[in-house]
Amino acid sequence: MNPSKTGARFCMVAPMRILVFDSGLGGLTVHREIVAALPGAAFVYAADDSAFPYGAWAADDLVWRVVAVMRRLVADVRPDVVVVACNTASTLVLPHLRAAFAGIPFVGTVPAIKPAAEGTKSGLISVLATPGTVARDYTRDLVSSFAAHCSVELVGSTHLAALAEDFMHARPVPDADIAREIAPCFVARGDRRTDTVVLACTHYPLLMERLVRLAPWPVAWIDPARAIARRVAHVAGAQDAAGAALPAPGRALFTSGAAPDAALAAVLARFGLVADPSFGAPVARAE
Repeated sequence: MNPSKTGARFCMVAPMRILVFDSGLGGLTVHREIVAALPGAAFVYAADDSAFPYGAWAADDLVWRVVAVMRRLVADVRPDVVVVACNTASTLVLPHLRAAFAGIPFVGTVPAIKPAAEGTKSGLISVLATPGTVARDYTRDLVSSFAAHCSVELVGSTHLAALAEDFMHARPVPDADIAREIAPCFVARGDRRTDTVVLACTHYPLLMERLVRLAPWPVAWIDPARAIARRVAHVAGAQDAAGAALPAPGRALFTSGAAPDAALAAVLARFGLVADPSFGAPVARAE
């Protein structure tokens, strides 16, 4: 074959490496959309499950924890792009990550308050999040900037992320427990009712079918995963999938080092991931 006639389109290059990070399994909802947007990329999904849930961590401790885990991940994965698929971490730690890892683009996940405010008809919006995300000034600034004309209910759910984790492990998750967590989102004022709920934790869309079924009335559930995927694709640039080497199945890393049970292994497989137990090890803070 004459190389001069093959053209650059036949040149095989290494696929772009994308690291998707979360405290647990919620980031899989974002991972799925990024894979659809960038099918030629090589993916690593990392869950800091030994520190789950992040919502209960003090701010300074969480900053230290995420930066420390990310140092290990960057050394292991050598990512071209990092996606922090966790609202709690993104609203607090993103500036620290960008400062610590200059040269690596970080894409965060923040409450989708702007599109909710643009789409509401009743003017009653709820933001369903972890207590940590609800408490952040960042979240309240988003409300002030984009939803000042709306009535916004900030709902800090203590247990819903853990219920989503249980669901992914095929453990029993009673309807009553989910209904109790989402009930404060539904507000009626005169003839107006909440018509939009922002899912400000990536775990929550894992329960979408249950959320829709258990809602006291129909609402628009705002899941930002596709918007995040579009942002990642923009940051990554237009990569020619036909010219990239076909990536192997993605790796799933867990800081606990625990091997996934059969139910979780099946879930990971559906997302194109295989657990790699070699990564897990304690992350200790120096005194």
